[in-house]
Amino acid sequence: MKRLGMVIGLREDKVEEYKKLHAAVWPEVLQNLTDLNCRNYSIFFRNNMLFSYMEYWGDNFDRDMKLMANNKTVKKWWAVCTPCQIPLPDRKKGEWWAAMEEVFHHD
Repeated sequence: MKRLGMVIGLREDKVEEYKKLHAAVWPEVLQNLTDLNCRNYSIFFRNNMLFSYMEYWGDNFDRDMKLMANNKTVKKWWAVCTPCQIPLPDRKKGEWWAAMEEVFHHD
């Protein structure tokens, strides 16, 4: 299992819209996450920043993320969420949400 922590900014004028979207995530998007081995996925908000945590339980993360990115419904979901977000300027090439380094874990 791979744990992922990621961070991104949230536009101040889009906070309520983003929260409303995530109060009713489209069922097809949720099913896609499940189908592609993503579990225990959470997004937290503070001071116009979003932090996400997800566990990946599959055996080919790159393949599953490509499948997710090519899913028609997910693309439409991202199209409504993306205008709300402000990616960090120091994120790695190819990232939208900036990946974080795990420095501690305790079960």
